[in-house]
Amino acid sequence: MSEEPQEFNQAPDEGPEEFFFDSETEFFQEINEEDFADADFGEDYDEEDWSALEAALGIEQDPHLREDLCTVAIVGRPNVGKSTLVNRFIGRREAVVEDFPGVTRDRISYLADWGGKRFWVQDTGGWDPNVKGIHAAIARQAEMAMDTADVIIMVVDTKVGITETDAVMAKMLQRATVPVILVANKFDSDNQYADMAEFYALGLGDPWPVSAQHGRGGADVLDQVLSSFPEKPRASSIVEGPRRVALVGKPNVGKSSLLNKISGEDRSVVDNVAGTTVDPVDSLVQLDQQLWRFVDTAGLRKKVKQAQGHEYYASLRTRGAIDSAEICIFMIDASEPVSEQDQRVLGMILDAGKALVLVFNKWDLMDEDRRWELDRELDLQLAHIPWVKRVNISAKTGRALQKIEPFMIEALESWDKRVTTGQLNTWLRATIAQNPPPMKGGRVPRVLFATQASTRPPVIVLFTTGFLDAGYRRYLERKFREQFGFEGSPVKIAVRVRERRSKR
Repeated sequence: MSEEPQEFNQAPDEGPEEFFFDSETEFFQEINEEDFADADFGEDYDEEDWSALEAALGIEQDPHLREDLCTVAIVGRPNVGKSTLVNRFIGRREAVVEDFPGVTRDRISYLADWGGKRFWVQDTGGWDPNVKGIHAAIARQAEMAMDTADVIIMVVDTKVGITETDAVMAKMLQRATVPVILVANKFDSDNQYADMAEFYALGLGDPWPVSAQHGRGGADVLDQVLSSFPEKPRASSIVEGPRRVALVGKPNVGKSSLLNKISGEDRSVVDNVAGTTVDPVDSLVQLDQQLWRFVDTAGLRKKVKQAQGHEYYASLRTRGAIDSAEICIFMIDASEPVSEQDQRVLGMILDAGKALVLVFNKWDLMDEDRRWELDRELDLQLAHIPWVKRVNISAKTGRALQKIEPFMIEALESWDKRVTTGQLNTWLRATIAQNPPPMKGGRVPRVLFATQASTRPPVIVLFTTGFLDAGYRRYLERKFREQFGFEGSPVKIAVRVRERRSKR
């Protein structure tokens, strides 16, 4: 029979190494050393052994933040107000909206929050069973959204009533395995209640009267959406972690084709008509080495300020995608001359200070004469970015796509790289001794010291006694890259002139 624990709140005189405090009984208990094995600190472990141990203990080293989020797909025929309803649900103007059909073309997912619960709202293009070409591709994107959603919202137009397309879609949704909510949009007046009765003929239950433009009835629909969510969504979502890659270029260079090819699915609508993509399309793509978040953007036209309607707002979304990305894949049509429009897009990327990979697409259309012309164009028009890695690909055939990811990783490592102040000043002394700065006002400005002020992009600040002209700063940048690399990343050389102290 074991002895009763001693009733005291402090360890006995025998020493704390022989007793431990039991939080349940609130008494010190005697330690039996035979219950413990010898200490093992893993002196002989390698990385595989540590990984196996972590797996055995249930420790997962996932660099990406996963979250179980449900998805709501907003579907319906063209021009019933789906994108306006999406903007109302997410509480911001994110989806491009214009008062004519066919503006939205891809499946676009936006993160929403209602009543403290986060979920995805998926905007889709207008669905129609009797269309061909680009409109058929848009309809397929809407069907994919219906197949993967946890809740489907079908939007109809109260002012128009039931159309043949509405009836065909409702019949298809009656066989859906997930809840379907019928929303009658453009309900702007109580006088329209009589018009609601015909929507019961769709066989999808009670229609919810909503005015997406004025915000009427949206809260009631969101409450119904939350109550319709399953306990566990169809798939977990990665909401943070993968690095953002923006596919940028002028219209019709093959950005959507590249995204579809590397992702292995028809993620973006592709057509020969320039300007097919309007909204930025996010896609998680697992390449050979890591997971990436690719953003397919609308092509930037030559005169953005003169663009009107959805083209103007698409250009704004593209600028926002560049600003939020970490690395840009700048695509150029290799079969056409490098244009002023390409230069303007490149300037926008450089101004944003993003890591960069240069991709020449449509290489399958090249011949020997065009290759010779392209080399001359590169020497004349792209000579100011010798630090950018170049890949010649064909998004249509898949040529050389595997070369893109190593260049992306190298560019991002340079973008994140930091040089210590000691290394920087050792390099600076040797560089200035080899070629001092030119005289200004009869005096040679002295460079006192240098430091790297920031990363993403790297910014080198030079503290001097006088201004350094642009030519000498370009010389310093060139010598800096020869010493430290920084392939694929812009480097900014900033000068801070020390003010001369006034004599008393």
